[in-house]
Amino acid sequence: MSKRQPPSYWYGNQSVPWTARALAGVYGTVTQWRRKAYRNGWLKSGSVPVPVLVVGNLTTGGTGKSPTVIAIVKRLQAEGYRPGIASRGYGRSDEKQALRVTAETPIADSGDEPAMLARATGAPVQLDANRLAAARALVADGCDVIVCDDGLQHYALARDLEIEVIDADRRYGNAMLLPAGPLREPVERGDEVDFRILNWATTEPRQLVRGLWPMQYRYGDAVSVATGKTRSLDSFLQRRVHAVAGIGNPERFFEFLRQRGMLIIPHAFADHYPYAPADLQFEKALPVLMTSKDAVKCRAFAASNVYELPIEAQLPDAFWNQLLERVAQIKERRNPQVTA
Repeated sequence: MSKRQPPSYWYGNQSVPWTARALAGVYGTVTQWRRKAYRNGWLKSGSVPVPVLVVGNLTTGGTGKSPTVIAIVKRLQAEGYRPGIASRGYGRSDEKQALRVTAETPIADSGDEPAMLARATGAPVQLDANRLAAARALVADGCDVIVCDDGLQHYALARDLEIEVIDADRRYGNAMLLPAGPLREPVERGDEVDFRILNWATTEPRQLVRGLWPMQYRYGDAVSVATGKTRSLDSFLQRRVHAVAGIGNPERFFEFLRQRGMLIIPHAFADHYPYAPADLQFEKALPVLMTSKDAVKCRAFAASNVYELPIEAQLPDAFWNQLLERVAQIKERRNPQVTA
């Protein structure tokens, strides 16, 4: 079992090693030059003739991008759009190879998050390290909106809207650049995005910093990974269960189960962990609860006591009104004769 965690000084009060600080200075210089090069046209960005929305973050690691992408894609579909999802597909066997993900694509080829996105939305998912190429492939297949899963720093693809997702607990950690801290870009970069979402917000919207949209979650019934049969979450109350999470912040999943009244035995794995049958064989034969991101990698060998907990991101109506209005305006400017 892997328990890879970020350095303790990223999200704690420990002092940062001088070597990490020095490397962060170099990283910051390179990052600043790269952004300047795109702004001044020294490096070129390519575009596509449909609205492009990028969902990303300033920190490395999980902040809730994929649930946000799923929520946005489903809302666009409900409004009559045909969105496509562009992603690099982190952790797949060949990240340099372009790939269209379907329900039958092996997890090793697609990676866990693209498989989850495809299953959850039914939308076309195109994987390519070159997100401009991915976007163009989706447009060629009839997609009229592109939603990028991650890629806030991938400036080769011109974008119309940027959506930053921020972890409510970790925020920006010590606010230092990699490797001294978790930041891919300076905190000030967040002032330039169009929408900022606070993932797992626990305060009322009126108490949030202006410009932050609160995102919370609703879990559905547990679904057997092996059979697809559902089971009420309440049936696990006051029962001991194994809780499995290979995500950016496993403790958040564990805490949710505790708050729901379950007596959990936690099993934290590294983000994007490649599960094998032995990983789910525990000494005590109890129900096993896991996230959707974990479940897509365990379908081939999960026993009947292994359950997925589907999650649905929830955002305020005002957020959706503003986002959809912006998308419609962009689409109208691109092609005045076509409406969603």
